[in-house]
Amino acid sequence: MTKRITTHTLLQMKVDRKRIVALTAYDYPSAVAVDQAGVELILVGDSLAPVVLGYENTLPVTMDEMIHHAKAVSRGAKRAFVVADMPFMADVSVDDAVRNGGRFLKEAGASAVKLEGGHPPQIAAVRALVQHGIPVVAHLGFTPQHLHQLGGFRIQGKTDEAATEILRQAKELEAAGACALVLELVPDVVAQRITAELTIPTIGIGAGEGCDGQIQVFHDLLGMHVDHRPKHARVYADLHGTIVSALERYGEDVRAGRFVSSEPLYGAGNKA
Repeated sequence: MTKRITTHTLLQMKVDRKRIVALTAYDYPSAVAVDQAGVELILVGDSLAPVVLGYENTLPVTMDEMIHHAKAVSRGAKRAFVVADMPFMADVSVDDAVRNGGRFLKEAGASAVKLEGGHPPQIAAVRALVQHGIPVVAHLGFTPQHLHQLGGFRIQGKTDEAATEILRQAKELEAAGACALVLELVPDVVAQRITAELTIPTIGIGAGEGCDGQIQVFHDLLGMHVDHRPKHARVYADLHGTIVSALERYGEDVRAGRFVSSEPLYGAGNKA
């Protein structure tokens, strides 16, 4: 039987200095592929809003949409630690945070939730979630749900003051019970310092090699998200081009009358 990755596995990997591999997945087929590739952590990110659902950013995606996709991913992942993103305003109060976090574990089969930000409301929400038995992965640096407040996709923690504030929030989130921390778009030196001072693992995205692990968006990695490709994304395949080419060849065969074989597939009286 496949041994499931847990919060304890991730903590031990940090202790053993083993890098954590993390990827997003938004449906059953991608979850199966990511899981079989040996990835330790799968994030059902609210990034599915622009990547899969065609929204302009992450803000419009709803709890019901997130639950729908998290269910599919959980069915496909047999080994990986599945984390589901709390969508925008899902943690507007501590009660809302606990209720929605509970849905991800109870209805969707996720192992944990991810929550953006490190201000007092988020600290309180993390503490309450953990007290109710819901593991939390925190998220600092550039937090997409605060896109408008931050003035767009901008690197965070560039000044000493800003870096110190991120470190302070990271320590508070750890004290509140977070089991891991995503660091997005922060300078390498800041990520290294935070990683060194926390006992929980850090997972970077656009934060250099100093973190305990790395996470990327599934569709960026495979060249499937053509609308926007962040600078930190490394492309390992051009599946968009491959898919378009295959569909074009199919269209050519249909139009030229080559798709159906000259031999009948189903003769009279034959079953499908």
